[in-house]
This record gives sequence, C-alpha cells and structure tokens, in this order.
Amino acid sequence: MKEPGLIVIFGATATGKTKLAINLGKELHLPVLNADSRQVYRYFDIGTAKPTLAERQGVPHYLLDIADPDQPITIADYQKQASALIQSFHCRGITPILVGGSGFYLRSITHGVTIPPVPPQPQLRQQLDQMASPLLYQLLQQIDPARAKVLHPNDRFRITRALEIFYTTGQLPSQLGKPKPPPFPIYPIGLLPPDPVTYQTRIRQRVLQMLDRGWLEEIKYIQSKFGNTLPLLETLGYREMRQYLAGKISREEAIGQTVKHTLQMAKQQKTWFKSPDNLLPNTKWIEAEYNLLDLIHDLKDGQIHTC
Repeated sequence: MKEPGLIVIFGATATGKTKLAINLGKELHLPVLNADSRQVYRYFDIGTAKPTLAERQGVPHYLLDIADPDQPITIADYQKQASALIQSFHCRGITPILVGGSGFYLRSITHGVTIPPVPPQPQLRQQLDQMASPLLYQLLQQIDPARAKVLHPNDRFRITRALEIFYTTGQLPSQLGKPKPPPFPIYPIGLLPPDPVTYQTRIRQRVLQMLDRGWLEEIKYIQSKFGNTLPLLETLGYREMRQYLAGKISREEAIGQTVKHTLQMAKQQKTWFKSPDNLLPNTKWIEAEYNLLDLIHDLKDGQIHTC
C-alpha cells in the first residue's frame, strides 16, 4: 500500500467542489481542509459559499473560521497551518481532502512553494489605501503581470497583499521562492464548469439563494462590527451588494454585476489551473454530472489511506 497522501479538489467557482468534498468525506471517512482564501475568515459565510454547519455534519472540516476578518491570513500563515494538519493526519495513516478555488493557497501545498513570511505593513498599507482600485491594479500589472492576471481588478485585498509582498521583499508574488514538492502522493480532481448558458444560470441562482439566506444582513453585521473600510468587503460579491445597500445601484444591477464578475473570475481560475506552472500531473477532470461511485473506485485503486 502507498503512504498517506492528499486528495485535492479544485476548479472554478460554482462547479460543485464543496459538494464533492463532503460526499467523498462521508463515503471514505476523510477530513476536509479548506483552501478558499475568504472562507478562512469568520462572519464571511453566505457570500463566500462557506459550507454550513448542517452540510459539515459528519465530516470534520478544518481551516474554516480561523481568524477575524481584520486579522489578515497570509499565504505563509495558511501554508504553515495546512502543512501541519496534513502531517498530523499522515501520522495517523489518513489521507485528507484539500478543497478550494484559491490558486495560490492550493499551490502553496501542492507545489511546496517557499513563501516569505511577510507580516502586514501598516504604514505601507496606509499609503496603498489612498490609491483607487484601478490604479492599484495597474501598478500590480506593471510589477507582476502573472499575479495580476489571476486577480479581479476590484480585489483590493489580494492586490494590496501582492504589492505588500513585493515592496517588502523585492520578490514577485507569482514567483515566491523555489518550490519544494511534497513527499506524499497527490490525487488531483479538477471540476469542469458546464456549458456557458447553464453555468451563468447556475451562478445567478446561487446569488439569489445567498440573498434569500440573508447575505445582505451578513454584510450589514460585518460593517457594524468591523467598519466600512474592511478590505475583505471589497472582494467579489460583497462590493457589489454594498453598492446596492448604499443606494448607488439597484438590486438587479448588483445581482447582474456579481454574476458578470463571477464569470470573469471563473475564467481567470480556469486559466490558472490549466497553466503549465500550476497544472497538477495526472489530474482527473470531471464534469458536473460525475459518477461518485466510479470516482471512489478510481481513488481506491490509487490505494488511498482512509480513517
């Protein structure tokens, strides 16, 4: 039998990664590790499609809600915590499931990227906060086009972090040190989005479901607790809905822009995961209508270790 490894589930947003991870976790009795850069924060639940407590029932989840949103988690922080968890499971002969769509989070584990532990730089951030989002993005494009390519122009949080790393270390965020590939086997599963019309409909339905679940109330609570200048409130979906709450755009415009920007991000994610630098060898690409039993059979053929 092979040694314990890591099942990695990745793909663009709204392709069913969470559902697949939970189903596999239940069937194989495996823990799930989050690799979504916003789901690591408390209170950002509905708008990030974080699995609910009911969905997590019976499947241990880790790396969710590990910090308040005003306490930024760096990629180095994430890598350290995730690596320690994986090692602890391997010591017990367990192969965990790593799931998410945040490319750099996943790459920090699957490729063993060496990341400089750069803490937040208050003075630098104060200077960057005075710049408009388009200017910040343009600056990152000039400094590190590869990193800018996988970020949405309005994602101030990650753009600021990338600039912070560059100005602090002089290193390009997209080339964060020489990789040290992990010593354990990886079983990568990539989820493909459906046809464009179905995909757009699915994303719109998800946005409407988030609103029905109380997304606007979530945003209001976060604003009341952490203020209106919280960088995470400028990320996808939250920015558009805040504009609606402020009376700047209509509800339908907020929904439409969220769908549009989500599709743009999904295109960036697809490009990221299929690029030669990031594509995992032997990735099993599956459609939305996959056969779970066949997938489990394939994984067991790879001799994964369960609990």
